[in-house]
Amino acid sequence: MKYRTLGKTNLDISVIGLGTWQFGGEWGVNFTQSDVDSILEAAQNEGINFIDTAECYGDHLSERFIGDYLRRNKRENWIVATKFGHHFHGNFDRTRHWDAFDVLNQLDSSLKSMNTDYIDLYQAHSCTDEEFNNDKLWTMLDKQKQAGKIRCLGISLQQNNDSYQTAKAKDVGADAIQVVYNRLERAPEESIFPLSIEQNLGVLARVPLASGYLSGKYKPGASFESNDVRSRHDSEKTAKLLKEVEEIAKTEVPEGVSMASWALAWCLKHSAVTSVIPGCKNPEQVALNAKAADLAAAEHPQNVSS
Repeated sequence: MKYRTLGKTNLDISVIGLGTWQFGGEWGVNFTQSDVDSILEAAQNEGINFIDTAECYGDHLSERFIGDYLRRNKRENWIVATKFGHHFHGNFDRTRHWDAFDVLNQLDSSLKSMNTDYIDLYQAHSCTDEEFNNDKLWTMLDKQKQAGKIRCLGISLQQNNDSYQTAKAKDVGADAIQVVYNRLERAPEESIFPLSIEQNLGVLARVPLASGYLSGKYKPGASFESNDVRSRHDSEKTAKLLKEVEEIAKTEVPEGVSMASWALAWCLKHSAVTSVIPGCKNPEQVALNAKAADLAAAEHPQNVSS
């Protein structure tokens, strides 16, 4: 495994992280604690030390799975990121909550759910510019940093061209940006990444496998069950993307390299990107994702010296 420093923080995170939206039940699988334990054990065995979750992946469900594992294992071995701004009511049903008092309650609920006294990276989750422009919110969060509940703040961008919030990140005390970035979605290269490099922000690339379309498992015409978030994607757009994936597999992926490993390593080549956070459904996928670290650039401005 390779490690990179997240912006100006003192957090050295694995270049392959662990996305955990799926633990909340919106990706076609209902996980058990045993399932999650096996995945986290596999991640630790591969040298992965970074977990990304959110309060609304289930009603703190993903956080509770992670917290139960952390309760029985060494919390200090992990760098844990979660998010705020929503309340989960049911699959694909959320309400938005951005009042400073509401967010403080979300923070305390997340700490309790994850059996921890602190969160390494606490991220605003897909906020609008109006929700972002809230001095009371960021003042409250800064006080929580001073109190030791939060180590670092971040912004999980709603839009891939959201240069406003990226440009203002340092003003609100944020040290990291999270954005959708993959071979099929390169919009962050235009303004998000240059602004991140300018401010020395860490960058987390979410959906690096394009919702699994870059895993190599799906062909044009693939369909998904109603409890899988991908069933809500536009079918024509999905078919078009999968045709593009077929062409990429023929022309860009080296022989003998899995498409998933190649796709993750492709993201990690960009000088702005600190880590990718793919989801997974089993320990075998964790191991496959981890192999992409071997393909990641040996020379990168954020690399941790060995």
